[in-house]
Amino acid sequence: MTRRVLVLGGTAGGRLLAERLAELPDVRVTYSLAGRVTAPALPRAAGAARIRAGGFGGVDGLVDYLRSERITAVIDGTHPFAAVMTGTAVAGCRAAGVPLLVMRRPGWTESAGDRWHRVPSLDAAARALDGLGERVFLTTGRSSAAVFAGLDRHWFLLRSVEAPGPVLPARSEILLERGPFTVEGETALMRRHQVDVVVTKDSGGTLTAAKLSAARALGLPVVMVDRPPLPAGAVTAPDSGAALRWLDTQCDGAGSG
Repeated sequence: MTRRVLVLGGTAGGRLLAERLAELPDVRVTYSLAGRVTAPALPRAAGAARIRAGGFGGVDGLVDYLRSERITAVIDGTHPFAAVMTGTAVAGCRAAGVPLLVMRRPGWTESAGDRWHRVPSLDAAARALDGLGERVFLTTGRSSAAVFAGLDRHWFLLRSVEAPGPVLPARSEILLERGPFTVEGETALMRRHQVDVVVTKDSGGTLTAAKLSAARALGLPVVMVDRPPLPAGAVTAPDSGAALRWLDTQCDGAGSG
């Protein structure tokens, strides 16, 4: 029996999971992306997995997709801040009767020497900058730049994978890069641009964590945006290994040929 697994991708962990699932002879994996990035990172040997891009059309559209594709299980490997997609996945899988796992790597934790200021939202992060510094390293993604557009007293180094939208802070420089990054590289970058405060989301993982070590070494404050809460009842796992074990317990003997 073939297990038909839908992986909602967008993170390194989601890609790794899709690669591992594609190696299993009894699994047919579909790796789904939102389609917002023009050149997304795909699983290696992507031909072993079906790739789809674009939304599902809300909860009803996801339910229709799960039923038409006879999906056995869904694993949400989206970014911890992709709250809309995760909410849609929880509601859609519940309505379709399909088991869902939300794969969430642990968030970052403070170490000795860190100067973190935790805030609940991007708006709160913008308000928190007063008194912390005027040269800001902003690493919260291209869609968030507009939140900081009204802060004319600050200068921003905006780093994202693709160019941010048209509404930007008046004093800013754009840096288009994709991780992983090194502590040495991040330290040199912050020194070169005379950064005195870092703003980031609590994404977790190692891909972009070097900026936190660099900020610690330089004694810089970090404004850390907390993750949105998960929907009630969501089942979670920290990594691809735990996700595979969950899949075995959920799909033992299940599936369609």
